[in-house]
Amino acid sequence: MSTHIALVDYGMGNRRSVQKALEHVGATVIATSDPEVLGSCAGAVIPGVGAFPKAVASLRELGLVEPLRSLARSGTPILGICLGMQLLFSSSEEIEPTEGLGLLTGTVTFLETTERLPHIGWNEVRFERPSPLTTGLPATGCPFYHVHSLVARPRDSSDVVATAQHGERFATIVERENVAGVQFHPEKSSAHGLALLANFLTVCSGGAERLGLATPAVGRS
Repeated sequence: MSTHIALVDYGMGNRRSVQKALEHVGATVIATSDPEVLGSCAGAVIPGVGAFPKAVASLRELGLVEPLRSLARSGTPILGICLGMQLLFSSSEEIEPTEGLGLLTGTVTFLETTERLPHIGWNEVRFERPSPLTTGLPATGCPFYHVHSLVARPRDSSDVVATAQHGERFATIVERENVAGVQFHPEKSSAHGLALLANFLTVCSGGAERLGLATPAVGRS
Protein backbone atom coordinates (compact mmCIF):
# COMPACT_ATOMS: atom_id res chain seq x y z
CA MET A 1 0.00 0.00 0.00
CA SER A 2 1.39 3.40 -1.01
CA THR A 3 2.23 5.98 1.64
CA HIS A 4 0.50 9.35 1.26
CA ILE A 5 2.90 12.29 1.51
CA ALA A 6 1.77 15.92 1.61
CA LEU A 7 3.86 18.24 -0.55
CA VAL A 8 3.32 21.66 1.00
CA ASP A 9 2.22 23.98 -1.80
CA TYR A 10 2.82 27.59 -0.80
CA GLY A 11 3.58 28.99 -4.23
CA MET A 12 7.38 28.70 -4.14
CA GLY A 13 9.88 26.08 -5.10
CA ASN A 14 10.43 23.22 -7.50
CA ARG A 15 7.34 21.30 -6.47
CA ARG A 16 6.99 19.23 -9.62
CA SER A 17 10.51 17.76 -9.54
CA VAL A 18 10.18 16.91 -5.84
CA GLN A 19 6.82 15.28 -6.49
CA LYS A 20 8.21 13.17 -9.32
CA ALA A 21 11.15 12.01 -7.17
CA LEU A 22 8.85 11.03 -4.29
CA GLU A 23 6.56 9.16 -6.67
CA HIS A 24 9.59 7.39 -8.12
CA VAL A 25 10.38 5.90 -4.69
CA GLY A 26 6.78 4.77 -4.18
CA ALA A 27 4.91 7.63 -2.50
CA THR A 28 1.45 8.87 -3.32
CA VAL A 29 2.00 12.64 -3.32
CA ILE A 30 -0.69 15.20 -2.60
CA ALA A 31 0.34 18.79 -3.34
CA THR A 32 -1.73 20.84 -0.93
CA SER A 33 -2.13 24.03 1.06
CA ASP A 34 -5.11 22.63 2.98
CA PRO A 35 -4.33 22.10 6.69
CA GLU A 36 -6.85 19.24 6.93
CA VAL A 37 -5.16 17.38 4.08
CA LEU A 38 -1.76 17.97 5.69
CA GLY A 39 -3.01 16.39 8.89
CA SER A 40 -4.36 13.33 7.09
CA CYS A 41 -1.05 12.35 5.44
CA ALA A 42 1.69 10.11 6.82
CA GLY A 43 4.36 12.77 6.29
CA ALA A 44 4.97 16.21 4.84
CA VAL A 45 7.66 17.67 2.61
CA ILE A 46 8.32 21.43 2.52
CA PRO A 47 10.14 22.28 -0.73
CA GLY A 48 11.47 25.70 -1.56
CA VAL A 49 13.49 27.91 -3.85
CA GLY A 50 13.61 31.66 -3.29
CA ALA A 51 13.74 34.20 -0.48
CA PHE A 52 12.95 33.39 3.15
CA PRO A 53 10.78 36.48 3.89
CA LYS A 54 8.59 35.91 0.83
CA ALA A 55 8.21 32.23 1.74
CA VAL A 56 7.13 33.03 5.29
CA ALA A 57 4.69 35.68 4.02
CA SER A 58 3.15 33.09 1.70
CA LEU A 59 2.87 30.50 4.49
CA ARG A 60 1.17 33.07 6.71
CA GLU A 61 -1.19 34.23 3.96
CA LEU A 62 -2.28 30.63 3.38
CA GLY A 63 -2.71 30.01 7.12
CA LEU A 64 -0.09 27.25 7.17
CA VAL A 65 2.29 28.35 9.93
CA GLU A 66 0.32 27.07 12.92
CA PRO A 67 -0.88 23.89 11.13
CA LEU A 68 2.73 22.99 10.32
CA ARG A 69 3.77 23.60 13.92
CA SER A 70 0.88 21.44 15.08
CA LEU A 71 1.83 18.74 12.59
CA ALA A 72 5.35 18.66 14.05
CA ARG A 73 4.02 18.40 17.60
CA SER A 74 1.79 15.50 16.55
CA GLY A 75 4.83 13.41 15.61
CA THR A 76 4.22 13.44 11.85
CA PRO A 77 7.54 13.23 9.96
CA ILE A 78 8.42 16.50 8.22
CA LEU A 79 11.23 17.01 5.70
CA GLY A 80 12.33 20.48 4.54
CA ILE A 81 14.29 20.76 1.30
CA CYS A 82 16.67 23.69 0.57
CA LEU A 83 14.69 26.84 1.50
CA GLY A 84 12.22 24.42 3.09
CA MET A 85 14.97 23.32 5.49
CA GLN A 86 15.79 26.93 6.37
CA LEU A 87 12.12 27.64 7.11
CA LEU A 88 12.23 25.02 9.88
CA PHE A 89 14.48 27.29 11.96
CA SER A 90 13.77 30.15 14.35
CA SER A 91 14.67 33.00 12.03
CA SER A 92 16.62 34.19 9.00
CA GLU A 93 18.73 37.28 8.31
CA GLU A 94 18.09 37.12 4.55
CA ILE A 95 16.98 40.58 3.29
CA GLU A 96 15.55 41.42 6.73
CA PRO A 97 15.18 39.60 10.07
CA THR A 98 12.23 37.22 9.66
CA GLU A 99 10.74 34.66 12.03
CA GLY A 100 10.60 31.09 10.76
CA LEU A 101 8.53 28.09 11.80
CA GLY A 102 10.68 27.54 14.90
CA LEU A 103 10.57 23.74 14.68
CA LEU A 104 14.36 23.74 15.09
CA THR A 105 16.31 26.30 17.08
CA GLY A 106 18.83 28.41 15.22
CA THR A 107 19.32 31.19 12.68
CA VAL A 108 19.82 31.26 8.92
CA THR A 109 22.65 33.52 7.69
CA PHE A 110 24.83 33.91 4.61
CA LEU A 111 27.69 31.51 4.03
CA GLU A 112 30.99 32.85 5.30
CA THR A 113 33.21 32.28 2.28
CA THR A 114 35.45 34.03 -0.22
CA GLU A 115 34.23 31.60 -2.86
CA ARG A 116 31.48 32.40 -5.33
CA LEU A 117 27.88 32.67 -4.18
CA PRO A 118 25.44 31.19 -4.71
CA HIS A 119 27.07 27.84 -4.02
CA ILE A 120 25.94 25.72 -6.98
CA GLY A 121 26.89 22.14 -7.76
CA TRP A 122 27.82 18.77 -6.33
CA ASN A 123 29.45 18.84 -2.92
CA GLU A 124 30.72 15.99 -0.77
CA VAL A 125 28.53 15.58 2.30
CA ARG A 126 30.09 14.16 5.45
CA PHE A 127 27.84 12.23 7.82
CA GLU A 128 28.41 13.30 11.42
CA ARG A 129 26.01 10.89 13.16
CA PRO A 130 23.55 8.11 12.28
CA SER A 131 20.08 8.99 11.04
CA PRO A 132 17.18 7.09 9.48
CA LEU A 133 17.57 9.39 6.46
CA THR A 134 21.10 8.16 5.68
CA THR A 135 20.58 4.44 6.27
CA GLY A 136 22.13 2.43 3.44
CA LEU A 137 24.18 5.34 2.09
CA PRO A 138 28.01 5.20 2.18
CA ALA A 139 29.09 5.25 5.82
CA THR A 140 31.26 8.35 5.66
CA GLY A 141 29.15 10.35 3.23
CA CYS A 142 28.54 11.01 -0.46
CA PRO A 143 27.95 13.93 -2.86
CA PHE A 144 24.65 15.81 -3.17
CA TYR A 145 23.61 18.72 -5.39
CA HIS A 146 23.48 22.14 -3.67
CA VAL A 147 22.10 25.52 -4.78
CA HIS A 148 22.16 28.15 -2.01
CA SER A 149 23.79 31.25 -0.53
CA LEU A 150 22.53 30.93 3.05
CA VAL A 151 22.92 28.22 5.66
CA ALA A 152 21.17 27.24 8.86
CA ARG A 153 23.14 27.46 12.08
CA PRO A 154 21.51 25.09 14.61
CA ARG A 155 21.90 26.18 18.22
CA ASP A 156 22.10 22.54 19.30
CA SER A 157 24.97 20.74 17.55
CA SER A 158 23.22 17.39 18.12
CA ASP A 159 20.67 18.46 15.48
CA VAL A 160 23.38 18.23 12.81
CA VAL A 161 23.39 14.94 10.90
CA ALA A 162 25.75 15.93 8.08
CA THR A 163 27.97 18.78 6.92
CA ALA A 164 29.47 20.04 3.68
CA GLN A 165 32.04 22.71 2.93
CA HIS A 166 32.01 25.83 0.75
CA GLY A 167 34.44 28.18 2.43
CA GLU A 168 33.20 27.30 5.90
CA ARG A 169 31.80 23.89 6.88
CA PHE A 170 28.03 24.09 7.25
CA ALA A 171 25.10 21.93 8.31
CA THR A 172 23.49 20.29 5.28
CA ILE A 173 21.33 17.60 6.96
CA VAL A 174 19.59 18.40 10.23
CA GLU A 175 17.20 16.33 12.29
CA ARG A 176 15.51 16.45 15.64
CA GLU A 177 13.04 13.65 16.33
CA ASN A 178 10.39 13.78 13.58
CA VAL A 179 11.58 17.06 11.98
CA ALA A 180 14.41 16.95 9.43
CA GLY A 181 15.84 19.07 6.67
CA VAL A 182 18.38 18.92 3.86
CA GLN A 183 20.10 21.98 2.40
CA PHE A 184 20.76 20.19 -0.90
CA HIS A 185 18.26 18.96 -3.49
CA PRO A 186 17.76 15.19 -3.15
CA GLU A 187 15.48 15.25 -6.21
CA LYS A 188 18.51 16.41 -8.25
CA SER A 189 21.06 14.16 -6.53
CA SER A 190 20.72 10.97 -8.55
CA ALA A 191 20.67 7.59 -6.78
CA HIS A 192 21.82 8.87 -3.38
CA GLY A 193 19.14 11.54 -3.32
CA LEU A 194 16.44 9.04 -4.23
CA ALA A 195 17.74 6.69 -1.52
CA LEU A 196 17.40 9.46 1.06
CA LEU A 197 13.83 10.17 -0.05
CA ALA A 198 13.06 6.45 0.09
CA ASN A 199 14.35 6.41 3.68
CA PHE A 200 12.06 9.32 4.54
CA LEU A 201 9.17 7.39 3.03
CA THR A 202 10.05 4.39 5.21
CA VAL A 203 10.01 6.63 8.29
CA CYS A 204 6.58 7.97 7.26
CA SER A 205 5.22 4.46 6.88
CA GLY A 206 6.25 3.63 10.45
CA GLY A 207 9.52 1.96 9.58
CA ALA A 208 11.95 4.12 11.56
CA GLU A 209 12.77 1.23 13.89
CA ARG A 210 13.67 -0.92 10.89
CA LEU A 211 16.14 1.78 9.90
CA GLY A 212 17.74 1.64 13.34
CA LEU A 213 16.33 4.73 15.04
CA ALA A 214 12.97 5.75 16.44
CA THR A 215 11.42 9.14 15.65
CA PRO A 216 9.38 10.40 18.61
CA ALA A 217 7.31 13.54 18.37
CA VAL A 218 8.85 16.97 18.58
CA GLY A 219 8.01 18.41 21.98
CA ARG A 220 7.73 22.12 21.24
CA SER A 221 5.14 24.68 22.16
